[in-house]
Amino acid sequence: VAEDEEMAAWKELSFLYVAYDEFDNAAGVMMAHPDAWEHVSFKDVCVKVANAEIYYKALSFYLEEHPTQLVDLLAVLTPRVDHSRVVDLMRKRNHLALVKPYLAQAQTNNLQAVNDAVNELCIEEEDYEALRNSIDLYDNFDQISLALRCESHELIEFRRISGHIYQKNKRWKQSVELAKRDGLFKDAMEACAQSGDKELAESLLKYFIDENNKECFAACLYTCYDLLRADVVFELAWMHGLMEYSMPYMIQFMREYSGKVDALIADKKDRNLEKVEAEKEAVKEQMNQNLYAQLLPAALPAPPMPGMDGMSPGGGAVYGAMPGMGSPNGMNGMPPMGMPGMGGGY
Repeated sequence: VAEDEEMAAWKELSFLYVAYDEFDNAAGVMMAHPDAWEHVSFKDVCVKVANAEIYYKALSFYLEEHPTQLVDLLAVLTPRVDHSRVVDLMRKRNHLALVKPYLAQAQTNNLQAVNDAVNELCIEEEDYEALRNSIDLYDNFDQISLALRCESHELIEFRRISGHIYQKNKRWKQSVELAKRDGLFKDAMEACAQSGDKELAESLLKYFIDENNKECFAACLYTCYDLLRADVVFELAWMHGLMEYSMPYMIQFMREYSGKVDALIADKKDRNLEKVEAEKEAVKEQMNQNLYAQLLPAALPAPPMPGMDGMSPGGGAVYGAMPGMGSPNGMNGMPPMGMPGMGGGY
């Protein structure tokens, strides 16, 4: 190694560093001495270095010496580098467009720095379809700042994207006003329908009346049907001579209203039938209980209570019992009934 350094044999020196698994030194030699650099070998060495700072030195080296092969180098370094730092490096050098394929691959991580860079490139290239896809798939970016930037864009499609971003952030009024300003009445009606705001929908309906836009008035009745109050619609149509344009709405409203009434009547009938059936079941159950009670045998007399035979439970006479009660002869201490001297002479 020392001899190669003395002889300035840089290519051989880098080869020895690789052979000794000193990849950091090998990468440093290749970047410091162009005659030792070779793209494929440098890629193989770069993915094996231990010091992560060499990644960013290599990117700077490629920006200055081999910009056309920078994307190929980033393809192997994508799992290892800090994407936010790479974006910052490229933005400072004003080379974001050069690494657009890398940004598209790194955007799957949904990082704000990468998303902002991709959206910025889409605006610069006026690629509104790619910008809308980026916004819908990756939401980690400064949405209000991007909406304000697109709002003043000269292309109407970018102004539509601004309204789309306002809708994603539930800024319905701003989205509707922007659509009205550009004459995007369909977008305005869809924004009102998604907002669920009755006042906003009715204000848009009145706007179409003021602009004498009868067709959009009828379309708004259809798009915002769930938000518009029937009495307001009938009143506005009657006052401004738009009854024929509101007739489809009226027919649909009456059909839905009558359907609800029919459903309520049917539900009431079902409940009444259930109530009658429940009462019949209760009467039937009561009759079954009464029949069961009639089939039971008559009740037996209750057994005598202790002490009713004139003797206490301990064998003594019960206080208050009549003399002779309970004696074997029927009378305790009295002679047998009969005439005296029935067994002898006078």
